[in-house]
Amino acid sequence: MTPLSCFQNRFNVACVLLGSLLLAGIANARPSEDQLEYPKYNGAKALQHEVTTDLMKLPGILGTAIGQDAAGEPTLTVYVDQNGQYKSEILGIFPPRLRGVTVRTELTEKFYAYAYTPGGGGGGTTVSHTAKQTPPIQLGTSGGWRNDLANGSCCGGTLGSLIRVNGVQYILSNYHVLEADIVNGGNGIVATTGSGVIQPGLIDVSCDATKSQSVGTLVLVKSLPNSNVDCAVARVVSGMVNTNGSILEIGILSSNTVAPSLAQLVKKSGRTTNLTRSTVTGLNATISVTYENECVGGTAFTKTFTNQIVIANSRNRFLNGGDSGSLLVEDVTSKPRAVGLLFAGNSSTAIANPITPVLTFLGSKLGGTATMVGN
Repeated sequence: MTPLSCFQNRFNVACVLLGSLLLAGIANARPSEDQLEYPKYNGAKALQHEVTTDLMKLPGILGTAIGQDAAGEPTLTVYVDQNGQYKSEILGIFPPRLRGVTVRTELTEKFYAYAYTPGGGGGGTTVSHTAKQTPPIQLGTSGGWRNDLANGSCCGGTLGSLIRVNGVQYILSNYHVLEADIVNGGNGIVATTGSGVIQPGLIDVSCDATKSQSVGTLVLVKSLPNSNVDCAVARVVSGMVNTNGSILEIGILSSNTVAPSLAQLVKKSGRTTNLTRSTVTGLNATISVTYENECVGGTAFTKTFTNQIVIANSRNRFLNGGDSGSLLVEDVTSKPRAVGLLFAGNSSTAIANPITPVLTFLGSKLGGTATMVGN
């Protein structure tokens, strides 16, 4: 499609996309001398920075990320809504390379925060991630806000890991697992500081909180919708959580963290899919994620996150509904370091916040330095 045909058909979404690429000086452009001096992925990052803002304005664009091809060369991945009205136009307009960077379009579903409602369960290993544990419990287990029941259903997720701030231990999970009830709506209440956090979650006790046990008390940090992380914490009830932070099928963590990297081997322990392993496929991702305002409530907001981690999730084998709140760690046998906090995805892709900004945010809200509990 030429610029002339775009002027003749100015409302075609493909023309809008082509126009944004031309105005950014991308099409047929050569890298500057400065860019040639940058490390390997900086050219792809510069291209992503120039085009992402305009791309995210288009219906059907769900996000972008930096990836790599089979030869290990940098790519710019563009996530396109497979059910979007303009998917054909969008797929047709992208050239295979821009500024020497391979551009890869990936048809995918919309990204959702992965809370869970009844209708499934854990399985696949001999360790139950949904059963009521004898205290002190291990994490990587079913859990959630005690009152997470509305509109005829109950919800929940994963109590993922343990952090420490000023000597106090907190269970780490997601905003949408512990805090997402923000309207009176179907249950007449909202999440507040001091509310109980239980194990297992309501989803695994037939929506009856008396069959669970209180393991923490919610401390509202309100990470969303205004920050770039999806996190929440509950102060540990004394004696109810293993103080070494042990996670089911993973064990004790390192107290250190590690930055994500492409092709990094990772694993997680979560409520629904238990212990699973995968690979980091994208970094520096800008991703649009949809949230509800309470259990099975209406859409509360759609949040665009930046600088996220993308992990392969073919057929939801790595992450599925109810695994939100799981800690993403490096796939090593002993004392793995935390990489990120899992919170969203679809049937092909999982998304995690890098762990460092999560800890930084929580430290700022809780009045100290947040660290992982481990050795």
